[in-house]
Amino acid sequence: MVYDLVKECIANLRRNGFCVQFVQDVKDAKNLILDMALKYKTFGIGGSNTIRLLNIVEELKKNGKIVYDHWFHGLTKDQDLEIRLAQGRCDCFLCSANAISASGEIINIDGIGNRVSATIFGPKEVIIVIGKNKITPDLTSALKRAKEIAAPLRAKSLGIDTPCVKTGKCNNCNSPARICRITVILHKRPLFTPISVIIVDKELGY
Repeated sequence: MVYDLVKECIANLRRNGFCVQFVQDVKDAKNLILDMALKYKTFGIGGSNTIRLLNIVEELKKNGKIVYDHWFHGLTKDQDLEIRLAQGRCDCFLCSANAISASGEIINIDGIGNRVSATIFGPKEVIIVIGKNKITPDLTSALKRAKEIAAPLRAKSLGIDTPCVKTGKCNNCNSPARICRITVILHKRPLFTPISVIIVDKELGY
C-alpha cells in the first residue's frame, strides 16, 4: 500500500514537471546530491532536520563549496538576515517539505519565508529531500499533515512556546511565536526554477 502511494506520487510529480529520484537510504541521497552539486559553487540550506541527517553541509564545505546556513551558531541578527537573503540567490538550494501529495503537489509551511521563497524563484536549482512518511494520498491530507503534524513537531523541536507544543495539535493560534504563517503549494514546477525531488525509502523529519 505504501509503495503504491510512492509510485503514484512519483508519477504525478513528474507529470507536474519535477525531476524525481527514489533512493533506499540517507547515504544514497547524500551521494546523489554530491554528484548533482559538482556544477555549483554556492548552496543555501533551508531549516530542515532531514537535510541535517544527511551530513551534507559538512561535506559541501569540505569540497570547497560556499554554504549559506542560518543554523550556524553565534550569528548576529544582521548576519542571520544576510544569510537568509543569500539563500534565495544561491546556485543550489537544499531543503525538505512538510508534505507531498500522491497527486503531485509539494507543501511547505514557513514562519519567516526565506525557505519557501527560495523554492519558488532565485536559485539555479532546488533539491527537496523527503522521507516516504511525508507522502499523503491527496492535497487535502497533505495540507492537514503540514499543519497538524509537521508544524507542531517543528515548533517543539525549536523549543518555541506555542499552544501546539503544549497540546500536540494545531490550535490556529495568534501566538507571537507562531511559526506557521506562510503556506506554499507547488502545484507545478515554477517556470524558471528546476526542482529535483529525492524520495528516501525511510521515515525522515517531521
